[in-house]
Amino acid sequence: MDPLLLVGIFVILFAVFTVLKAVRIVPQARARNVERLGRYHRTLKPGLNFVIPYIDRVYPMIDLREQVVSFRPQPVITEDNLVVEIDTVLYFQVTDPRAAAYEIANYIQAVEQLTVTTLRNVVGSMDLEKTLTSRDTINSQLRGVLDEATGKWGIRVNRVEIKAIDPPKTIKDAMEKQMRAERDKRAAILTAEGQRQSQILTAEGDKQSRILRAEGTRAAAILEAEGQSRAIDQVFQAVHRNDPDPKLLAYQYLQVLPQLAQGQGNTFWVIPSEVTSALTGVSKAFTEALPRSAATREEAPESSAAEEDAARAAEAAAEAVADAQEAEPKGPRQLTQALKEPSPFPDLDPQPKETER
Repeated sequence: MDPLLLVGIFVILFAVFTVLKAVRIVPQARARNVERLGRYHRTLKPGLNFVIPYIDRVYPMIDLREQVVSFRPQPVITEDNLVVEIDTVLYFQVTDPRAAAYEIANYIQAVEQLTVTTLRNVVGSMDLEKTLTSRDTINSQLRGVLDEATGKWGIRVNRVEIKAIDPPKTIKDAMEKQMRAERDKRAAILTAEGQRQSQILTAEGDKQSRILRAEGTRAAAILEAEGQSRAIDQVFQAVHRNDPDPKLLAYQYLQVLPQLAQGQGNTFWVIPSEVTSALTGVSKAFTEALPRSAATREEAPESSAAEEDAARAAEAAAEAVADAQEAEPKGPRQLTQALKEPSPFPDLDPQPKETER
């Protein structure tokens, strides 16, 4: 093969390779540092860039997007000497590719170690309970320390999150027992409060019902007393208005006699001595003829009807006496001798006579 042809082909390939090395295409949100003769020259921006082959050295691309790094759980000792495992997540972004490449050898490892040391300092000043309930405080303190320390590295820490805080198993069991005891306590308190409120409401309802019942009873008693008072007053007014004579009162007195023997436990009952005089008055009232007026004398044919009425009244009086004698269920009580023979001095004998079985 012709040597000149080989030289020509080699020159063409070298020229093509040189051109390829002189052209650099950088994607969006990426950056590449360029060293010229071993010294930092510039940073390639996204797009088409040209460098001097064999003089400029282009370093690997640096990602300018926000990155997420999850670190493995780290043992941390709290203020009350308990070892807990804390798992963290870091969100950061490279803002200066030159500083990220020349100020720190490995910024990922540096950020991890700085996070661990800062976390131990922050959590070491807290007890376990405060550590479990103060995640926001821990996150803000970590972010402030990391952002200040990584600023010269061309890195901005956007956020630090604690994924998990795992205390020892014995502490977990003790915490579960404590929480169970707290729940039981709250449940017992709520139950007691419910029972107390129920008893209070029941007592209030019973009180109101008794008050209302007492007021109703009082109103009913008042109304009943007023009714009885009005009834007695009307009877009294009617009696005095009609001016009854002693004969009518004696007849009413005899009608009450059967009621004296209606008690089942009575072994004897008292017949007042005035009964004889009452019976005598009733007999005279129905047997004696009333004085006739001029109009009565003129109406002689109607006298027979009056006599019949008097006879009926006499029979009624006799039946009343018989009812009084038969009122006792085991045998009639006998009237006293005063019923048979009227007392000649009724006013001088006020003591009632008793009739025993």
